[in-house]
Amino acid sequence: MIKEFTEYIDKNNLIDKNSRVLLAVSGGIDSVVMATLTVKSGFYSAIAHCNFGLRGEESDQDELFVKSLASELSVDFYSIRFDTASFAEENKVSIQVAARELRYNWFEKLRAEIGYDYIAVAHNLNDNIETILFNLARGTGINGLSGIKAKNGKIVRPLLFATREQIKEYADSENISFREDRTNSETKYSRNKIRHLVVPVLKEINPSLEATISETGNRLLEIQKYFEEKVEEEKKRLLQSEGKTRKIKVKDTIRILSNLSVAYEFFKEFGITPHLLNDLSMITGSSSGKQLYTSSHRFVKDRDSIIIIPYRNEPPKPITIREVSDLNKLGFFEAKRVLVDKNFKIKREKDYATIDLHLLKFPLTLRAWKSGDYFYPFGMEGSKKISDYLTDRKYSIVDKEKALVLESDGDIVWLVGERIDNRFRLTKKSGEALLLRVKQHQVS
Repeated sequence: MIKEFTEYIDKNNLIDKNSRVLLAVSGGIDSVVMATLTVKSGFYSAIAHCNFGLRGEESDQDELFVKSLASELSVDFYSIRFDTASFAEENKVSIQVAARELRYNWFEKLRAEIGYDYIAVAHNLNDNIETILFNLARGTGINGLSGIKAKNGKIVRPLLFATREQIKEYADSENISFREDRTNSETKYSRNKIRHLVVPVLKEINPSLEATISETGNRLLEIQKYFEEKVEEEKKRLLQSEGKTRKIKVKDTIRILSNLSVAYEFFKEFGITPHLLNDLSMITGSSSGKQLYTSSHRFVKDRDSIIIIPYRNEPPKPITIREVSDLNKLGFFEAKRVLVDKNFKIKREKDYATIDLHLLKFPLTLRAWKSGDYFYPFGMEGSKKISDYLTDRKYSIVDKEKALVLESDGDIVWLVGERIDNRFRLTKKSGEALLLRVKQHQVS
């Protein structure tokens, strides 16, 4: 079986010969055989064991057995004990979900701490078949029907080619001892029902069930890869990028939403779930400003586009400017004091501001505008709310959120990159001006 084991690893590029492999070993037949084959194949290995404390003394005996196995194989041994029942209750999840989360989180933490490359887990071909049937029963897409992946990030499954029968034959031939988990024979869990009640019936219909479903899963996996590549091509073509923000035309969003499988794959990196696709469809027909919130992003309708904005960790903080030289230190502006004489000319470009220096009261504040802010735009009659001014200037919702104001003693001096306030303009009495050029329009 070592030959088949190493061939499967090489064929699927699971483990490089010089890699360090952390073996997840429960003490059951699959993980013990995997550990034995990995060590005998010459891979640098260590064993990690989780004691979930769910089977009393049996759990403790499992841990002692795996520790002895590590000694027998001459590899390092690591173990941890979890209060799985309490974790499940506190997080309102099932015991199975709790155990899975606890072990994989610990495996990854341990792998990183001790400098190993991969975590090997002992799923076999029968596990893969049961997973496909389980996903089919509860509803899934192509990805779910393609089964368990042989390699997923740092997780590798080098035993996925072998059936339980083949594993048992190898263990018997090599006199390999292992621990029996009596819960594997119980049918109160869904996966065990599939194993003990569903699969035997299907094997009566097709004795080669494992091979047939495995081949189908592999074909679907190839289809899934092709599908993902095509969706990525569409994303590159249709999504416009500005920093971490993305923008897509409403008409393109509607077209994508006509195929829900494509739509989910297209938008899932932005926190869209299958259940949110209908909500996304609704905002395509809404007025500007309508928003959809996912776990990681906001989708905002803005005229003929949908803007996808990642959540900020915190709002931009106001910056205090105590003197003119502070403005240059920020990196947002070029600032200089200029004498106003008969040769002085005001620059009219919107990224420039020419302000009567002696009308400013330091410290100044550079901040994001907020609701209710108003100013007296230079060249216009009376006051205007910042929000209305930006709307009139056809700022998108995202660009509106990025707009900054420079403030002096509670009064807005400059809507940065747009207009100064009329109260701070130069007059015939002005003797010295502050000349500003904006280089960057957002507080970090």
